[in-house]
Amino acid sequence: MFTLKKPKMLPEKAKCLNEEFRTLSKARNRKTRKGSWRTAGDFHASFRYASQGLAYAFRTQRNFRIHVFVGAVVCALGLWLQLNAYELAILVVTIASILVLELINTAIEAVTDLSIGRRFHPLARIAKDCAAAAVLVASISSLLIGSLLLLPPFLIRIGL
Repeated sequence: MFTLKKPKMLPEKAKCLNEEFRTLSKARNRKTRKGSWRTAGDFHASFRYASQGLAYAFRTQRNFRIHVFVGAVVCALGLWLQLNAYELAILVVTIASILVLELINTAIEAVTDLSIGRRFHPLARIAKDCAAAAVLVASISSLLIGSLLLLPPFLIRIGL
């Protein structure tokens, strides 16, 4: 049976990491809302925090904005092609899954950056690459789903 042993850290290294943590904490506290570690106390606060997350992703993540724009175009195209309710529902779920994965990818990147700072770590690279790969796989599958649902009625509509 394998046992995991905690690696011994040199006192100098531990002291350096502790000082770095304090410095980052002080800088972070000036920028964040007071008591942000607590859970939301009421229903409205939960929605406010979620909307702040959406706004952050839209403001800072280029791919999230691209997916929102493409999703809006696909929904408009589905309505123009007069898809039935089930087909529209499939499109909405597909678009929502891409946006959710983009938000999770952003969260994973932020937590990874928070935990390692500006240093390179191969496991951080793996975490970020795998999160990005999840979005890529879902995007490719959503492209296939959108093509299967939209292409036949589109071709009929334009007379091909």
